[in-house]
Amino acid sequence: MNRNDLLQRPLPQLLAEYPYLRDFFTALALDISVRQETLAEFLNGLPDEHLSQFELTIETLIDQCQEFIEQMQLFQAQSQTSIQRVTVKAGFDKQGRPEDQDLEIRAGEVICIVGPTGSGKSQLLADIESLAQKDTPSRRQILLDGQVPDEEKRMSGDQQLVAQLSQNMNFVMDLTVREFVSMHAESRLVSDVAASVEQVFTLAVELAGEPFSMETPVTALSGGQSRALMIADVACLSASPIVLIDEIENAGVDRLRALELLVKKEKMVLIATHDPLLALSGDRRLVIQNGGIAAVIPTSEEERAGLKQLSVLDAKLAHLRDQVRGGERIVFDLQQFAT
Repeated sequence: MNRNDLLQRPLPQLLAEYPYLRDFFTALALDISVRQETLAEFLNGLPDEHLSQFELTIETLIDQCQEFIEQMQLFQAQSQTSIQRVTVKAGFDKQGRPEDQDLEIRAGEVICIVGPTGSGKSQLLADIESLAQKDTPSRRQILLDGQVPDEEKRMSGDQQLVAQLSQNMNFVMDLTVREFVSMHAESRLVSDVAASVEQVFTLAVELAGEPFSMETPVTALSGGQSRALMIADVACLSASPIVLIDEIENAGVDRLRALELLVKKEKMVLIATHDPLLALSGDRRLVIQNGGIAAVIPTSEEERAGLKQLSVLDAKLAHLRDQVRGGERIVFDLQQFAT
């Protein structure tokens, strides 16, 4: 927007098009939400002493306002950038032996990473998170849509290409759940913050299976509740097209529902897991041995059919866990676990 157009726009029209201008002027102790005049008329009516306390003149204020709009538009454009394909170029295992093949991951796909503890699952996640360029122990290279990512994308925290949910998540901010999610929603410039917060909260409680409230401090959430909140937040608010999850089965969340949410958002999901239910829920599973990708196994139709039976068994086990948590005495009926 050029300078003259900015000055001649009525304030209600500016706020409708650039709602973040309300925060810009609020920081200067100015409320423009109730004004009807043009920006030029509003600024010309400001007393000099009000601007001088911020070391501003009308001219410098206009310059800053215009620059603020340009930066926010750039931020929105970056947030809408999508990656359709990630390529993991073959590297080497811990003994220096080359991996057999490159790996290509597409939007909406779930890749499960399996292997013994210490085999190198977390290293693969770390390579993707850092967009490695043959500069990690595995010497793998990560391409985005077939191209080498530039250094700005690799090093800049505001590109938000990768969201990682690790095994241990600890909040350090003294905020309630409502405040925490609201802050993220506002930073993403969503149009209806309250509705977004409600959506994230509802999904988080559903995933956790353990009730908490909007006013619960995030530092008071259990491990499962914290992980559920972050999964819901990533699914609903995060612009990151790549999601990395390390052992979600240990978090006490509805893991299949979590995967369903993320896939619906057309994100690429890579999950390190020891859980057969999760491993068979992905499109493919990577077998990691001695630090290298030893095999890539597409999930077969026979395995998907078996997954249905496994899900029934898992639901029965989940019911038993709820009984134990509730202090109930368990009456065993082994027939219910017979196949």
